[in-house]
Amino acid sequence: QVQLVNSGGGLVQAGGSLRLSCAASGRTFSSYNMGWFRQAPGKEREFVAGTTWNGGRSYYVDSVKGRFTISRDNAKNTVYLQMNSLKPEDTAVYYCAAHERSVRIGVRTYEYDYWGQGTQVTVSS
Repeated sequence: QVQLVNSGGGLVQAGGSLRLSCAASGRTFSSYNMGWFRQAPGKEREFVAGTTWNGGRSYYVDSVKGRFTISRDNAKNTVYLQMNSLKPEDTAVYYCAAHERSVRIGVRTYEYDYWGQGTQVTVSS
């Protein structure tokens, strides 16, 4: 098993930046692909970005391509989401998640086995 702890959310103006972190503990971090999801009020949780166990490949939802970057540091057991050019529609609770190491990066919530507690990101206009 792995335990995930999110941090780094906050309030930012449109056009600003935030970096989210997700620290893992437990089983070897490199055993997992990692993803970031978000959930806005009244909406379903949606995939934002994911990366393979070694960071060799990443995948993004179209709405964040060119603005968000997922990265990981396996030596620090941490995955990051750098968010630039933030928009009010990016406002949501952001969750990191993990699934077993695989060539494929999961994009559905049911593909992920472990979840962080979430961190609030609010973008003001």
